[in-house]
Amino acid sequence: QVRLVESGGGLVQSGGSLRLSCAASGFTFSVYAMSWYRQAPGKERELVATISSGGSTKYAHSMKGRFTISRDNAKNTVYLQMNSLKPEDTAVYYCNAKSAYGIENYWGQGTQVTVSS
Repeated sequence: QVRLVESGGGLVQSGGSLRLSCAASGFTFSVYAMSWYRQAPGKERELVATISSGGSTKYAHSMKGRFTISRDNAKNTVYLQMNSLKPEDTAVYYCNAKSAYGIENYWGQGTQVTVSS
């Protein structure tokens, strides 16, 4: 059974930091590209960051320089380190896994991040 379980969300103050984790199981984690998405109330889900199976990273413009995506294949876990958080970062953050060519596409249940002013 494929599972993606996010953790680490919570309430933080503006300027604070938070580290999200996504524990994966049920598939060959090391060959999947992993991504973090987020969705605020009333808004479309948007890509936050992506890390390929080879370790290459991409970030949305607004997150670049503040967020860092990383992966630990030995632990089947992908992380999102979030620094200098802003109230507009408030959203549900989702973990996503994609196989080569996008043949497989899995989603976690999401974890709430709330940034207070």
